[in-house]
Amino acid sequence: MINKIVIFILFPIFIYAANETSSELIKQRIEIKELKKELNSFYNQKEKEYQDRKKELDTILSQIKKEKAEIQALHDKNLSILQDMTETVNSKTAKVYNSMKPKISAAIFNEMISDGKIEDVFDIILKLKEKNVTLLMKYLSVPNAAKLTLMLQEFKAEK
Repeated sequence: MINKIVIFILFPIFIYAANETSSELIKQRIEIKELKKELNSFYNQKEKEYQDRKKELDTILSQIKKEKAEIQALHDKNLSILQDMTETVNSKTAKVYNSMKPKISAAIFNEMISDGKIEDVFDIILKLKEKNVTLLMKYLSVPNAAKLTLMLQEFKAEK
């Protein structure tokens, strides 16, 4: 009998507790669904912002590439003009040195080499007539003539 009383008293408590737990679970499910909706909305908003930013960056990147190509083209054009100008100056300089006396040319070249402009002297010598270079070498200082001779040999070896 005590069993029946205990069962009669405890059974409603278990049923009430099960109901209470079930309603709590339903409430939690609803809260989770709402949180999920909020998170999806937040994610979609951030994804849209990301796509917008990515589009802006792509536009800027393409503009940078375009400007870089324009700058490179301008640089190449300026370099070509500079080379043409240098070639013209070297040609005119070679004409001047071809008409000079070798002794005077050698004195000028020795001075230029002592100032560290051996490359400039070498460029001029390349443009001179071979006969004038031979006469010029006779009047250059021995160390300078040796340096220029080595440069000429290396230049011929490269070609």
